[in-house]
Amino acid sequence: MPLKPLHVAIVGAGIGGLAAALRLAFQGVKVTVFEQHGTAGGKMRIVPSDAGPIDAGPTVLTIKPVFETLFSDVGLCLEDHLTLIPQDILARHFWPDGTTLDLMQDPEVSRANVQAAFGTKAARDFDSFSNRARQLYDAFDAPMMQSSEPSQADLTRLVLKNPKLIPAMDPLRSLSRSLNRKFSEPRLAQLFARYATYVGGVPDASPALLSLIWNAENQGVWHVKGGMHQLALSIASCAKKFGAAFQYGAKVTRVEMKSDAVCAVHTEAARIPVDAVLFNGDPAALQCGLLSSAVIPAVPMQDPRSLSASVMSFAAKPDGIPLSAHNVFFADDPKREYAPLAKGQHQTDPTLYICAQDRFAGSAPVGLERFEIILNSPPIDPADPQVPAQLEKARQQCQTQILDRLKHFGLTFSPTPQPSAVTLPQDFNRMFPASGGSLYGRSPHGMMAAFKRPTARTAVTGLYLTGGGSHPGAGVPMATLSATHAVAAILSDLTSI
Repeated sequence: MPLKPLHVAIVGAGIGGLAAALRLAFQGVKVTVFEQHGTAGGKMRIVPSDAGPIDAGPTVLTIKPVFETLFSDVGLCLEDHLTLIPQDILARHFWPDGTTLDLMQDPEVSRANVQAAFGTKAARDFDSFSNRARQLYDAFDAPMMQSSEPSQADLTRLVLKNPKLIPAMDPLRSLSRSLNRKFSEPRLAQLFARYATYVGGVPDASPALLSLIWNAENQGVWHVKGGMHQLALSIASCAKKFGAAFQYGAKVTRVEMKSDAVCAVHTEAARIPVDAVLFNGDPAALQCGLLSSAVIPAVPMQDPRSLSASVMSFAAKPDGIPLSAHNVFFADDPKREYAPLAKGQHQTDPTLYICAQDRFAGSAPVGLERFEIILNSPPIDPADPQVPAQLEKARQQCQTQILDRLKHFGLTFSPTPQPSAVTLPQDFNRMFPASGGSLYGRSPHGMMAAFKRPTARTAVTGLYLTGGGSHPGAGVPMATLSATHAVAAILSDLTSI
């Protein structure tokens, strides 16, 4: 008699869950994906507008080889399923004194722009920083990001074999302190310190090692035609063709255990026997007992938490500033801009990121354009009551702060975006339970933070993790890599059994 196929339930259709569904289904595993929302994507979400759907999460694709590998490993070609458009301008940066700087896909043009804006010494500093970032990325890609379970011992051996890494790592300094020492131009230090927020950290508490993020972006940035949500839809479609089943609007309420191992999942409508469960949500939800008290021991406490964000998504006509697709408007005081966040408070002098989603590839749109504005914000206590009147007041305050700040730079929008366009940390906490609105899982603060993030295997037999809350970390490429590690663990364990 033929063997009954293994059945894996995936809880959550974020990018990690989608990538895992594709890989598992290709291997002949019976896969059922349960998603409490009405569509795939997770934080890679869209909101409607008069100008069309707006990406209200990640806006571009980086580290393209991760996605090429995902598709090629299942016999497909990435470009057959998505149209990727390389971006010449990585980001346009604005300072309050009127200085602007475009960082480009062409490193030589970036260097020339740095020299034109800040002088020859700054350009040399930029070259040195880029070289260090590349050195760190090349050194730590395999033993950290590509490894399913990185260890401090492996890291130590790597550094002992390559002692030149030590000054590049600058292990005794935070990212901001390291950059302030290595850049003679404080505005460049401010620019690259912001990269800590890419993984939910503040520069004064994040390790200098995070400077390698610049190399990931410097490798290239691609716009996905139709928006980043198309990446999620495409992976889901491919997974379905290999036999994966998707149940939307299906909230998993309990993971059932038998003989100290996972045996089933429960939704509000049914009990589904399974051989394993892959959880694509914030690991804190397990620790809080949201999927039953039996799986609380699966992961350790996920404190401290990473940053959240307040996100404004709207359609309007901009006026006053020549925007690119990616724009950064810097705070007045780089020494104090993140200090409130470190105390769990809202910034008073923030840096703002604006994605002008109709300006990719140098397009010059006419009429209403789609915008996403991101303001870094502290996470909340998930246990705090969400009083509607307080939330409405917070939306109004956030809207006013963002628009007043941009007006200071000379940028206005017509019609004026309303408070209803703002998504707060409280909203993210509702969409992603037990997260506190934290968008990146555990905080990246501290040199050993990477080793405290949970890996694919949990302490509960048959329960696995994927997504930005697990190793190797936050961001679309990292969450996609986490699925690779999770699938390898599941197939290894279930085959052994």
